[in-house]
Amino acid sequence: MPRPFHRDITFSIDGREVTAPENTILVDAAKYGDVEIPVFCYEPKLGQPVGACRMCLVEIEGIPKLQTACSTPVKDGMVVHTLTDRVKEAQNAVVEFLLINHPLDCPVCDKGGECPLQDISFGWGAGVSRFIEPKRHFEKPLSLSPLVAIDRERCILCYRCVRFSQEVAEDYQLVFEERGAHTYVSTFNGHPYVAPFSGNIIELCPVGALTSKPYRFRARPWDIEQAGSVCTLCPSQCNVSFTVRDDRVLRVLARDHKEVDDGWLCDKGRFAYQAIHADERITRPMIRDGGELREVSWDRALDEAAAALGRARGKVAAVVGGQTSNEEGHLLSHLVRDVLGSSDVESRVAGAPSAELRVALDHPDLQATVPDIEFAHAVLVIDAEPVDDMPIIDLRIRKGVRRNHVKLGVATSRPSSLDPNASAVARFAPGAGEAFLAALNAALGGGGVLSELAEAAGTTEQAVRDVAALFDATDLVILYGERLLSGPRADQTARALLNVAGKSFERGRDGAGLMEIPAGTNSRGLREVGCVSDRSPAEIAEAAAGGDLTALYLLHTDPLVDLAGEWEPALDRATTVIAHSMFLTPGIAEHATIVFPAESWAEREGTVTHPDGRLQRLRAGIGRPGDVRACWQTLAELSKRLGADISILTGSMATAQMAEHVPIYAGITHDELGGQGVRWQERDAASAYPGDVDFGPFGLEAPPVRPRPSGSELQFATFRSIWGGPEVAASPALQFLRSRPRVLLSPADAQRLELFDGLAATVAPDGREAVEATVHVRDAVPEGSAFLESDVAGVVGTAGIRKAEAAVVV
Repeated sequence: MPRPFHRDITFSIDGREVTAPENTILVDAAKYGDVEIPVFCYEPKLGQPVGACRMCLVEIEGIPKLQTACSTPVKDGMVVHTLTDRVKEAQNAVVEFLLINHPLDCPVCDKGGECPLQDISFGWGAGVSRFIEPKRHFEKPLSLSPLVAIDRERCILCYRCVRFSQEVAEDYQLVFEERGAHTYVSTFNGHPYVAPFSGNIIELCPVGALTSKPYRFRARPWDIEQAGSVCTLCPSQCNVSFTVRDDRVLRVLARDHKEVDDGWLCDKGRFAYQAIHADERITRPMIRDGGELREVSWDRALDEAAAALGRARGKVAAVVGGQTSNEEGHLLSHLVRDVLGSSDVESRVAGAPSAELRVALDHPDLQATVPDIEFAHAVLVIDAEPVDDMPIIDLRIRKGVRRNHVKLGVATSRPSSLDPNASAVARFAPGAGEAFLAALNAALGGGGVLSELAEAAGTTEQAVRDVAALFDATDLVILYGERLLSGPRADQTARALLNVAGKSFERGRDGAGLMEIPAGTNSRGLREVGCVSDRSPAEIAEAAAGGDLTALYLLHTDPLVDLAGEWEPALDRATTVIAHSMFLTPGIAEHATIVFPAESWAEREGTVTHPDGRLQRLRAGIGRPGDVRACWQTLAELSKRLGADISILTGSMATAQMAEHVPIYAGITHDELGGQGVRWQERDAASAYPGDVDFGPFGLEAPPVRPRPSGSELQFATFRSIWGGPEVAASPALQFLRSRPRVLLSPADAQRLELFDGLAATVAPDGREAVEATVHVRDAVPEGSAFLESDVAGVVGTAGIRKAEAAVVV
């Protein structure tokens, strides 16, 4: 549906004439006149108000009874009173009622000092208590989950946490048990509340009933300060506020940005901050000496790195991780290309389309924004699982379907958590994204035999037609995973996607377009600052293993963990491996010759680019521990020692130089970005984007038909969970969620292979080392396919699966 149009109206509140958009909820409209109406249960992000707490009662002329301001839309000429005796009496009564059973334990409550109940009791309560009877008591505190503690005595039954669970995250785990004064929050089945977004209920709670277990009793509000920045643990790039005490991050809160995150955080972004202060973190430069990595001074490490890179001129390759900032990517590209005379600087996880096709896919006329997902007529998700790849987008899709009746289509190999919300669901074989897009193009009248293409994709003709029916919508947003456009046939897949997009929406139409769900946090920004090469990561690995490349520069990445390809022999053969990292991950610990300590996401300064093109500013919230230096500073110093002094002394100077060399970012400054960022497509500099672009339609080659496996072999693909990554592994609070190998099978395949849920199995992908994984049998998994949770996502092929030797139930 299109974004709602509001006309301004005028109403009166406490004698003031106020102008606000028509039908705005009165609580929000009153703020236009600088009038505060107290609330507990009302939270706009949760959807339709419920009027549960009655704290917001006001008097409206023409209506005999007091009305709840949280559920009353304003109309032209409305006259509202919030200060009459009737209103004050009602507000005093509600506060008194809430405090009847609420314990007076503010001095030991984590919410004390930042508690809405304290503020409202002081501002709108009577100030005295008439209640002398015993209060109700519950056992406390209880673990609602390993991350959330609940004190049921403090709960005021505002419904916020239950509504979040049921209407936002849609995990349906939280409910109210019992009745009356004995009512309390619990989980539906009595199990711990474990879900990707469970931590949001802590921030939603208006009292101290729900508290963060890692933060509990760590600080008081007057001991701390808030530092705003951006979370770089996934492509969602949520705006966050770090709670800092004594230069340590103690908590992470959401910093509401309607264009990016809608004010929500996933539990990884909320709780993985513990990795910042982990004992395992690298805080000094290291050099391999006698086969061991040993700490050294910065001068020695820089001298050794500059000398090694100098000896390898023309034979250096850089692999750039997704958390790298735009400035770091630009400076590394300058170092490798301009100073060392090499062309291999790569940030993509696998093979990618040609530059011409990438320019078409990223063209401003084809770009959707995050809010477009919420207001489109239809959304199609292709070869991506948002809850793992870009979690906050999962919530935005659910919001659009629930509130605005957006039609959702899901076309993936692996079953999606969005399947129950979808109007159309299509399953295709692992790695058959090109064939599915070709079939969809045929269903939309683009040529080709639909039945043959559907068969090549491993799906049905009817499933393709069901997805094609979504294209009747006026505004359609297509979300596609970056790995859809990887592999040797990336160009053919990109052409098929552009053909489908051309039949979906008019170029330049607001409210419709494409959005990539990238594999790395800043994948789009790194492409745009030039961290792309003619060789894919696998080809770089092959060249290094063959001796054509002698030095590898690893910036915020470990190829053994993050990338597909034969990286073990490449790292073995390279004479120099320089890495920037927070932790000694397997590949770095085994192969790096020089290791520079990397900043955490709470210590960095620079910019990142959201998948929809919004540049956002990273701000340092705390100082760097030990001898950690800014990455841009290290890269600038290496350039200087190699004879190319670029004279960068501050983070803002690094941003200015990056903007000078990237035409579409021209003139961008930290001040312009501010706290909200800006989409580069909406700036004048966007005119520098290439104009001569071929959008198709293209003639499509017949996609290859994947061979059907037999016996114990299944079609196979790997995926990376939201809980993957070294930050989760280094955070004590998230250990129970830490990613571990598991293989998803259909009931029919499990029965045929004599495997059952929880059993240990050996998964032997073709051409790769076998791994042991726990079997998870799921009804939604298509027969003949298997999906392995792994650090390296996007590996496809066939795999033999059998019961592990001495298999045990996990």
